[in-house]
Amino acid sequence: MTLAPLLNAPLAVQVHAIGAAAAFVLSIVQFAWPKGTRPHRALGWVWVGLMLMVALSSFLITEVAGPGRFSWIHLLSVLTLVMLPVAVWGARTGRIATHERAMKGLFLGGLVIAGAFTLVPPRILGRMVFG
Repeated sequence: MTLAPLLNAPLAVQVHAIGAAAAFVLSIVQFAWPKGTRPHRALGWVWVGLMLMVALSSFLITEVAGPGRFSWIHLLSVLTLVMLPVAVWGARTGRIATHERAMKGLFLGGLVIAGAFTLVPPRILGRMVFG
């Protein structure tokens, strides 16, 4: 494993990857720790900020579909930008089931599934892991 592909990548890719990695780790912490506590809420806001950073930075990454063009994976970023307010709204209005479903969906779709697609060897994360 080598960090060289990420270190040599454009700044937008670096911001996107670091934000996604931080959000992934924070997700595990949030799922494991007690819900509804002050730390859960505070870290939840950090997570929302990270996910905004990841989604917004993705629109600066267009090399996969060709310079200046978006690919189908950008739809996950749009979905993230729609679902983040839904998740926050669910928590703020006591609709905990809505909040929980939205957060799990964002984690699965926005981090796990999207992240799995970046493991393809020609992609930066794939080159980092598989050489």
